[in-house]
Amino acid sequence: MAEDGQDPSLADQEDDEPKGLNEEFSELPPVLKGDEKLIELLPGATDNAASFLFRYEDHTLGNALRHIIMKNPQVEFCGYSIPHPAEAKMHIRIQTYDDVSAQEVLEKGLDDLADLCDVVVEKFNEARNESDSQMTA
Repeated sequence: MAEDGQDPSLADQEDDEPKGLNEEFSELPPVLKGDEKLIELLPGATDNAASFLFRYEDHTLGNALRHIIMKNPQVEFCGYSIPHPAEAKMHIRIQTYDDVSAQEVLEKGLDDLADLCDVVVEKFNEARNESDSQMTA
């Protein structure tokens, strides 16, 4: 073990670029918190199968995103895990059929989930406003 408690054989692997990726996977859109990427492509990805690391996320996003992505008929498998409960990290794995990009499926899933959240907020506000108007009538 190195002085900082990290296995020296793993230190070099963390900085390596993922191998065997097409150019579209080489760089995810920059979603940053300070200088730290919030979403990162994990090593070992191919065109239609990839794992992504989400920093500062947990089961709340993981289960909802997995559910939305699995509704896509082009998706063969989607699952998520929380590697350790003391770390704010979530891994999500996406496998697609044929020539469908796992990254595109992830982006569509995030967009669809955001749209669903917008509908929930809108319906909530409508119900609250209706309830408020009945209370004052």
